Amino acid sequence: MFLLQLAILIYSVILHEISHGWVADHLGDPTARLAKRLTLNPIPHIDPLMTVALPLLLVLLSSPIIFGAAKPVPIDPFNFREPKKDTALTAAAGPVTNLLIALLFAIGFRILPLDIFAYGVQINVILAIFNLLPIPPLDGFKVVGGVLPDDLAAAWFSLERLGLTFVILILFFFNSIVNSIIFPLTRTILKILLP
Repeated sequence: MFLLQLAILIYSVILHEISHGWVADHLGDPTARLAKRLTLNPIPHIDPLMTVALPLLLVLLSSPIIFGAAKPVPIDPFNFREPKKDTALTAAAGPVTNLLIALLFAIGFRILPLDIFAYGVQINVILAIFNLLPIPPLDGFKVVGGVLPDDLAAAWFSLERLGLTFVILILFFFNSIVNSIIFPLTRTILKILLP
């Protein structure tokens, strides 16, 4: 069962990254396509630490949530026709993809109520919500920057230089973020998707 859950997690994060590259390609940036990252073959997407080691560590630590990440697809915003807007659309594509995957698993669960379908819903909802946090380098940070006026967006994007600092803060406040943001939103969405 764990291997099946791990496979769902791995392909969920891979599809998340492919969607970034696919949307970027349609908005004028072929970088991911030229790097051959728009493929379902997991090998180019696997990051040994984030795709394999992190989920395994969370399982060993009996974490309340299990998640991971694929290797980010390369994006060059200088290729976009409208860099600020197109960067936001490209960033939003990943979480939206996870929500669509969750919806497909929810439909599967209603047809055949298996725990593995429920897991597919849960992991993808968690991935979507976590990635929408407005903290660099997460997708939510770029989405917020895309809707801000130009002068505020420039100041907002300058915070991206502190990305590693924010990652450390996320890890430091992990339980608080999970309990105050991720779990409540996850529960709300799961009530809608799962009977």
